[in-house]
Amino acid sequence: MSNAPGAGPPPSASAGTAGAILDLVRNGHATTRGDLAAITGLARSTVAQRIDALLASRLLVPAGDSASTGGRPPAMLAFNRDAGVVLAGDLGASHSRVAVTDLAGTVLAQHRRDIAIAEGPEVVLSWLEHAFDELLQEVDRGPAEVRGVGVGLPGPVEFATGRPVNPPIMPGWNLYPVGARLAQRFGVPALVDNDVNIMAVGEHWANWRDQSFLMFVKIGTGIGSGFVADGHVHRGADGAAGDIGHIHVPDHDDVVCRCGNVGCLEAIAGGNAMASRLRGLGFETRTSLDVVDRVLAGQLEAVRLVRQAGHAIGGVLAACVNMLNPAVIVIGGDVAQAGEPLLAGIREVVYRRSLPLATGRLRIAGSELGDEAGITGAAVMALETILAPAAIDAALTGAARSA
Repeated sequence: MSNAPGAGPPPSASAGTAGAILDLVRNGHATTRGDLAAITGLARSTVAQRIDALLASRLLVPAGDSASTGGRPPAMLAFNRDAGVVLAGDLGASHSRVAVTDLAGTVLAQHRRDIAIAEGPEVVLSWLEHAFDELLQEVDRGPAEVRGVGVGLPGPVEFATGRPVNPPIMPGWNLYPVGARLAQRFGVPALVDNDVNIMAVGEHWANWRDQSFLMFVKIGTGIGSGFVADGHVHRGADGAAGDIGHIHVPDHDDVVCRCGNVGCLEAIAGGNAMASRLRGLGFETRTSLDVVDRVLAGQLEAVRLVRQAGHAIGGVLAACVNMLNPAVIVIGGDVAQAGEPLLAGIREVVYRRSLPLATGRLRIAGSELGDEAGITGAAVMALETILAPAAIDAALTGAARSA
């Protein structure tokens, strides 16, 4: 993930490579050749050589003149966000969203479709590839302009290989080479991660880049979380970090979870669990969004149920706060649309049960991106890989050899 503008030069600046120079311009640390020479300590001739390579690749473009303190004003440089596009996909349990973005992560076009992940990889990925092709045509960009692909899946993912691992709601997907298939299909790097991880990346990149540690909690049909620490996703040893939906909640051993255990947070406070309880009270609620609709309509049983779910989630998050000390917890997913009844229940328990030192500056907020968090995070995941200094240096070296 990128450094926030103004946060100080990234460590790669000391390398002074073309990739590091692009990184300095892209993140707002430098806009002129003089700035780059001063930050990197390189001779102006060396800086000029590397800038020329970036200009030739269209990753940098001239951006007019800056204010002069005497003599000829220095020419400014800018990152060319139009030098290519990224394909982003957020595949969910029952519906998915795909988009094409520029190299700054701005969505150029997107499409949403109800498609069950349980239909299997051949059906879902064939649709995804076709949807990407249609979006490229819609924005009048060719396949050669695609620089990377980022996709989120609703289950555990082995990030290094881009393969889902024993995903509970994805029959037929176990160890399927999603990343390799997309990389071969589009001829570019393809990154695949768990959907909650990419949502965490999206929220951090869009709204919280000044915070070093963010925890994102998705409350929908199930419950999961993702962590961004010092600009990097924390995935754990096997990619299973953040699965808080299956943490045991005391005094609920009469509730059986779909994982086979009893008393899991998801089985108590997940959207499906709440919808089922409301059905038991005689209300027509099939999904987590039906529960939200009841809350927003002021239906008292639904409001009370969501508040109680907030208490259960807050109890688990209090333990996470004591252990991990996040600066901000962002609450997202379908159930987060219930708003204050949920957030109030979470905050009440987190601040009561967590250590004062860990909550002194802690912020608990609702997602600002909403349904866009996954697409944003998928695009950023790809962008931070393909635009990393080492990746840019390798690409420029390859281009020079083939010229």
